[in-house]
Amino acid sequence: MGKQYRYQPSAMGQRVLICFIAAIAVIVATYMGLYEWQLIDSVWDPVFGKETEDVLNSEVSHILRIWMRLPDAVMGSVAYLGDILFALAGSVQRWKDRPWLVLLFGLDVIPLSGVSATLVLLQGTVVGAWCFPCLITAAVSITLMCLAYDEVRTSILLLIRVWKRTRDKRFVWDTFWGKASQIAEDEANRLVEERENRRNKACGRG
Repeated sequence: MGKQYRYQPSAMGQRVLICFIAAIAVIVATYMGLYEWQLIDSVWDPVFGKETEDVLNSEVSHILRIWMRLPDAVMGSVAYLGDILFALAGSVQRWKDRPWLVLLFGLDVIPLSGVSATLVLLQGTVVGAWCFPCLITAAVSITLMCLAYDEVRTSILLLIRVWKRTRDKRFVWDTFWGKASQIAEDEANRLVEERENRRNKACGRG
């Protein structure tokens, strides 16, 4: 059995936290989506009142609906649900055993944060109204990006190290899809050890 490290990029506790936070966004986004689908008559906003409905009925919202064929809030709800599914998938070793899964997770989380931030900016600059539920989902998106960043970055660093070690595209491709090798295992162990040592020094334990 190899050395056990305290640092774990794919720690289950962190992934469960991601699921919990994403679930909040699923509920909020679904609530707004029901209004955009005209299944409910109004949206409750304790901060901006009717401005939320102005945002959801705005020209920007209609354009997005034409582009995506679905209300933007519904698309957001689907994306947050995807975050939950990707966060739960795989073991605590998935960052090195299934890099493709971690990077797919990153593609779902990180672009969504940019989209949410952009839509919030459009509220004030283009629509001229603000939406408190939208601000909640934007805050959730940014939080999820921060929580997912380290795992995604570590998987990418592993692939880069395997490439530098082998200079073999096929080998890197196999590692990406989870094919086990001693080289990938060695580089993963070195990477984790270095990250753990840096954390220990930062915390004064080194």
